[in-house]
Amino acid sequence: RDFVLVQSFYKFINDVVIFETEIVDKTARSIAKNRFAVPFPLACRYDAMTIVVDEDYHALVALDFLQQTVEMTGIQPLELPTQIELGRALPAAQAQAPAHLHDAIELIAVAIAENTVTHDVAAFAKDDSVKSSVRGMMADHLSDEGRHAQFWTRLVRLYWQVASPQDRDSIALVLPTFLAQYLTNDLQASFDLQLIEHLDVSPGIRHALREEINALDFPITRQHPLIGNITRFLHHSGLLQTPSVAQALDDYLPPAGSAA
Repeated sequence: RDFVLVQSFYKFINDVVIFETEIVDKTARSIAKNRFAVPFPLACRYDAMTIVVDEDYHALVALDFLQQTVEMTGIQPLELPTQIELGRALPAAQAQAPAHLHDAIELIAVAIAENTVTHDVAAFAKDDSVKSSVRGMMADHLSDEGRHAQFWTRLVRLYWQVASPQDRDSIALVLPTFLAQYLTNDLQASFDLQLIEHLDVSPGIRHALREEINALDFPITRQHPLIGNITRFLHHSGLLQTPSVAQALDDYLPPAGSAA
């Protein structure tokens, strides 16, 4: 049990580092340096640079926590994934849109990701059953992430207000592809199957565990546990008020009036 929990924690830390440094940092830095196809005023670019500083610090703290955990437990990390779902979902969506919209899609994708789990992390940080040191790390992270979620939502709202109807419709068409790739559980399943191979259990138990993992299914529908958070972002950013977006995501979103 301890081995499984520690390895799962290592993967969580690894995912945080990839997300913060390879994706959010990249987008925020491009905006701060005015190298983004979507122009923003200086005040927004200044705020974007604070995001860069925050996210790199979060990655540093995460790596420090991982290193301390290895030293205290003596459990070395298994081979950790080199990508996260967002890293696959973003280029898949961009590939279906004109080149001039790639940065706008990147902005929306990062904003969705930054708004997906903030509420869940808040509950996690307040859960007394979670080890106090982990709760403290998450609470510190959360104090920044709440502000970040609002920042990205405001940027998307600013962009969406000036985007042409044609560009809005083009972006709407790729959102289902993005969500299908972003919300899939196949990377987690691959990690879990790798983890099972390192457990000191009988062949029968190992087979049963593999079967259990392979049977797990998280269809990307309105019943998916993260769709509610994404719907809130789409509403607050203004995207959901665009008919083409609402139509494109009709299969994913809760019925009108149930996800305010």
